[in-house]
Amino acid sequence: MVSVQARRDAVAFAMTRGVSQRRACTLLDVARSALGYCSRLAVKDAPVLKRMVDRSLQYPRFGYRRIAIFLRREGHPMSFGRAHRLWGQAKLQLPKKRGRKRIASGRPRPNAPNGPNQVWSYDFVFDWCANGQKLKCLTVTDEWTKEGLAIEVDGRIRSTRVIEVLSRLVSERGAPRYLRSDNGPEFVSRALLKWIADQGIETALIDPGKPWQNGTTESFNGKFRDECLSLEWFRSRAEAKVIIETWRRHFNEERPHSSLGYMTPTEFVASITTNAGPVTATERTAAVCGASALRSVAQPLLRGQTQKAELAAYSK
Repeated sequence: MVSVQARRDAVAFAMTRGVSQRRACTLLDVARSALGYCSRLAVKDAPVLKRMVDRSLQYPRFGYRRIAIFLRREGHPMSFGRAHRLWGQAKLQLPKKRGRKRIASGRPRPNAPNGPNQVWSYDFVFDWCANGQKLKCLTVTDEWTKEGLAIEVDGRIRSTRVIEVLSRLVSERGAPRYLRSDNGPEFVSRALLKWIADQGIETALIDPGKPWQNGTTESFNGKFRDECLSLEWFRSRAEAKVIIETWRRHFNEERPHSSLGYMTPTEFVASITTNAGPVTATERTAAVCGASALRSVAQPLLRGQTQKAELAAYSK
């Protein structure tokens, strides 16, 4: 297929050989109005492209979808299709992770949440400071709203410290129905199990060797390491506490989540909370579908999806 610019060049070459403009355009099937056309798309995209590059430097692990959400918040008209085009034009790409072999399992996750504050999951993440200090981070998340409830940072965290963190969260948010964790020594200690029983909370310990049963926390920990620990240089443990808490607030209040219809956890909680209390799973699905309506409109259809849509329209 001959490009438009190539046809314009052919018309210009024919005119140098004595052929009139009208005759050259007729022979080469080029509209005369197209000869003097100058696209303004580059001028229109220039400021958006600059902001996209700046945002990608600020969040190097984000793809074009999340960057598009940030640009949309700044007032730029941005669909995912346009974001994908500009992303390729700027030659931006996300470093790919090496795929991991996973075991297929059709069994549902035990004790799945059906509302906010139903199931909390917690785990440990380890890192080091530049001065050699060890970082042990206790992460607590809400499996329904995807909120990072707390990230406790210290060099050593025992079961008594875990109880202190959970007690603070219970006093602020109320007690959940289940607490999900692995079988680490801090999580199966007598002191912690006694405190959980006294609070009327049930434990949901995952099976040994099956971390996917604690998928919400594993996903949160992966983002925590990918977007914070791997990008920051902690000079001391005190500095690490400040930076990690700042990242947790950003995760809850600014970072869009694809599983929540590209809303933040704070926006999602505000959209589903009613005066009567927690919402049902149906209402949660409706909230996510309503928030992702713009995404479905802006996202171009794949070839198979386009064929299915055409067949459905033809059958009607």
